[in-house]
Amino acid sequence: MGHILKVKPVFKEMIWGGHKLKDVYGFDIPSDHTGECWAISAHKNGDCTISGGEFDGKTLSQLWQEHRELFGNIEGEEFPLLIKIIDACNDLSVQVHPNDEYAKVHENSLGKTECWYVLGVDEGTQMVMGHHAKTKEELVKAIENDDYDNLLNKFPIKEGDFFYIPSGTIHAICSGSLIYEAQQSSDITYRVYDYHRKDANGNERELHVQQSIDVSTVPYQPYSLANQEVSDLQNGIATKLVSSEFFTLTKYEMNGENTINNDKPFQMVTVIKGNGTIDGNDVKMGDNFVVCSDQDAVVYDGNMTVMICTL
Repeated sequence: MGHILKVKPVFKEMIWGGHKLKDVYGFDIPSDHTGECWAISAHKNGDCTISGGEFDGKTLSQLWQEHRELFGNIEGEEFPLLIKIIDACNDLSVQVHPNDEYAKVHENSLGKTECWYVLGVDEGTQMVMGHHAKTKEELVKAIENDDYDNLLNKFPIKEGDFFYIPSGTIHAICSGSLIYEAQQSSDITYRVYDYHRKDANGNERELHVQQSIDVSTVPYQPYSLANQEVSDLQNGIATKLVSSEFFTLTKYEMNGENTINNDKPFQMVTVIKGNGTIDGNDVKMGDNFVVCSDQDAVVYDGNMTVMICTL
């Protein structure tokens, strides 16, 4: 009998956060300014706890250190991936993340490549992805002149849109977005621009302009998602949204019983819509699990959409 670990999320209050994590998913959030649900994380800034079973109450990082056999005995000092659900009631800062090499030298951290699946939007919601600078000099000039209207690539989005965001990509989630995010396990963000917002004490948030210039990819290189694979399940459809050197993310839309094999060190499972059962245990929208390497297959049953992220 293998292990399927139910994971208890960690919540983060943010200046831009809202209350959709409570309204949509029924989460017990700390306030109506809750921006992030760290749904599956072993990062020191948001270490999730196992709920139920023989490892009840242990953190995911503890299991990573003490029971590496659950994760296929793969190497690595840190658990490599992190899953979030993000509620942007207001705009997030325009930001960029470093790659592994830069992050290791300057932050003693992994870099951050990530992807977003749009769970829901308000009418007119937009997103920032990339920029129009052709050279670093153009990028620096636009930042120095606060010319973000001309610099940033901004466009409307809709539910079901998917974006892959390699490190070095200037980007921002905008107000009205509810986002599923899969990423490398890193909490390094360099803020390029924060709309001159002030906190309760009248202070603007810290920017990281030089680091942002250092790590930004110029010119912007859109990532092609032309190779998404769609396949039939026993009862439903599987869409491989992306498969990169950092992670693979697949969306499973199920309308009945399906057996999903596991040949990975672990699978990170998030129910983003509907409800049903996983190996006979009731699950609902917003539930999160880690399927360990000793679990060869999982039986899903119900009308639900499930995200599975793997290495």
